[in-house]
Amino acid sequence: MKVLFVYYTPSGGVETLNRQRCRALRLAGIEAHCLYYTWGSGMQNSVDFPIYVTKNDIAIKHYLDANNYDAIVVTTDHVSFCRLRMLGYTGKLILEIQGYGPKEVARAQLTSAVSYVNAFASGLLNPCTPHIASLFAELYPHIPQFNFNNCFDTTTFSYVSAIPPEYPVIAWLGRIEDNKNWREFLYIGYYLSQYVPNLRLWMFEDNQLSQPAEREQFYQLIQELGLGDRLSIRSNVPNAEMPYYFSVIGDSGGFLCSTSKVEGAPYAILEAMSCRCPVLTTDSDGVSTSIFHNYTGKFYTLGNIENAVNEGLQLMQEQGLREQIRASAMSHVQQAFNPHMYAANFSNMLHSI
Repeated sequence: MKVLFVYYTPSGGVETLNRQRCRALRLAGIEAHCLYYTWGSGMQNSVDFPIYVTKNDIAIKHYLDANNYDAIVVTTDHVSFCRLRMLGYTGKLILEIQGYGPKEVARAQLTSAVSYVNAFASGLLNPCTPHIASLFAELYPHIPQFNFNNCFDTTTFSYVSAIPPEYPVIAWLGRIEDNKNWREFLYIGYYLSQYVPNLRLWMFEDNQLSQPAEREQFYQLIQELGLGDRLSIRSNVPNAEMPYYFSVIGDSGGFLCSTSKVEGAPYAILEAMSCRCPVLTTDSDGVSTSIFHNYTGKFYTLGNIENAVNEGLQLMQEQGLREQIRASAMSHVQQAFNPHMYAANFSNMLHSI
């Protein structure tokens, strides 16, 4: 069988997911390609499957006709169903939702998609994100729905033994936008540094995906909190280099801090867990399949800086708990997000529709 994944731009978690699953699906005899409408920073990552980058209808029709895909999985962009049918595609269409950010945005978008889904979709897919699964059931009761974890290859993205920095590091990864909640990370780092004087903050971001006004506020808050000497900002780090960073963050005695308000199925958390880097996160809905409090990571209450600092200090200071979390997290990723399991689930979905 042959499948095409369609998304706006190769960046962030969806780009990581597509790289991971296009390889995993070979385990089930499925050949997978990707179509993105615009270029993105993820194009720097090495792949061994076809990727097309265009929003030109003639070019897209050429790819559709040449490959005769059995199914097309469209991530988020439900409007493109009409376009694909207009270009002559007659196979199965699946709408996939990896996350919209705020829950009210998810409801508004999926409500506006009702006519498109009912007219064109053969199935709906999401990675066990509770609020998305609930909206699927409410809005599209007659469309087949599939909920299973994304895949993660721990054999290619895993712990790297390296000399860690001589200071503990807490890290953040995301876009400088409201839902990723960068402000909260800066405040957590500021107050945590009152207890850990040599603490350093590392932020990993895509500097092509932020609004100028938001970025201005970002730099202003850094200055107000006096974090300039502690903070390092790294933009568009190739994914192949991230195992090193996550590994040394874990070995430094620090952790990954995820401050998102709402998430679908964040890959950064799985990447950190696979590299023995502990995770402190908000209970942002989509992390419920990866983080179990005090077992595979730690939760703090969104907006409660004191709670975040206390949980972070415990993660840094209680070595027995810390090592248990590091080991349990790595094992959980290996089992619950296994590529073989994803390939089997995906294959069963295709056969059922």
